[in-house]
Amino acid sequence: MAEHLSQSELDYPFKLLEYFNGFRISKVIFSACELGVFDLLLQSQKPVSAAEVAQNLGTSGDGMERLLDVLVGIEILEVEHTEGTAYYSSTDVANLYLAKSSPKSLHDMIIYQSQTIYPLWNTMVDAVREGKNQNEKTFGLSSEDIFSAIYRSDEEMLKFMGLMNSTWVIDGHDVVTAFDLSGFKSVLDLGGCSGGLARELAKVYPASAVTVLDLPNVVQVAKRHFSEGDAAVHFQEGDFFDGDIPAADLYILARIIHDWKEDKCLQLLKKNHSCCPPGGGVLLVESLLFENRRGPIMAQIFSLNMLVQTEGKEHPPSYYMQLLNRAGFQEVQVCRTGKSYDAILAVK
Repeated sequence: MAEHLSQSELDYPFKLLEYFNGFRISKVIFSACELGVFDLLLQSQKPVSAAEVAQNLGTSGDGMERLLDVLVGIEILEVEHTEGTAYYSSTDVANLYLAKSSPKSLHDMIIYQSQTIYPLWNTMVDAVREGKNQNEKTFGLSSEDIFSAIYRSDEEMLKFMGLMNSTWVIDGHDVVTAFDLSGFKSVLDLGGCSGGLARELAKVYPASAVTVLDLPNVVQVAKRHFSEGDAAVHFQEGDFFDGDIPAADLYILARIIHDWKEDKCLQLLKKNHSCCPPGGGVLLVESLLFENRRGPIMAQIFSLNMLVQTEGKEHPPSYYMQLLNRAGFQEVQVCRTGKSYDAILAVK
């Protein structure tokens, strides 16, 4: 790939220029979401002019027209011309994933990327130089307690929980069906946040009792904003590092191990091992790197994000296998879903 890229770019660096401008594309989508463009177009039920969009959303006509034109250029919107006026409408993809009212909306993920991740990535040079997260420089909060930064206000907690909920809307089903989990009759999702992944699991395995264990303030927000009146998932307040872990046949650690240093992760996995019965297990959900360090690019980007925001990193399957073995788990299986998150099942 590197050879192909270097050869094709010698005459004119098309691909490099595309990469250079990637942040601008992101901000176009982020801005449109924050302004409510996709919701307005979905509700309008017909193509709308830039002037109408601007008037409804309280923006300048010129600025909105430029924003809409870029969205057309990247094929997120459609445009048609009638009597010299451009009329804009959403594509099916925009309606499904970018409108806030869609059941598969990624709106909350986009808001978090725009308002939290984007400022953090502005400090990437410092993160690489120092080898630590940049919460102090970005938000004025200690780099030692990462979740004090992530949950630095009720508003920020809600944004993060929205991000997690969006994640499992598109990735949850593939993760919970990566292995046959029907044999585990009680499942405890440790740090399950909004309950998004737990709900996906309960849909596939209705005979299993599914519980989310998280910090008291997280559980209260989850019940207020994300429970959806779903009695299939129960919430329990607790701290899986410092408190007791209830007994369960299967423990889920989804996007947990990648947050922390190895000694803390090993301590948690040993705790899981001691609590689960023979034949019980743990399901890790992470974005797995290739062993040869050549991708996947999404996992590599996630690992850089762990540098700038947490104290952990992403790893290849071999790392998780040896970590689980050290914790006492013997039978370890790996499943790549082909999407953002993969699954590792280990049995006691």
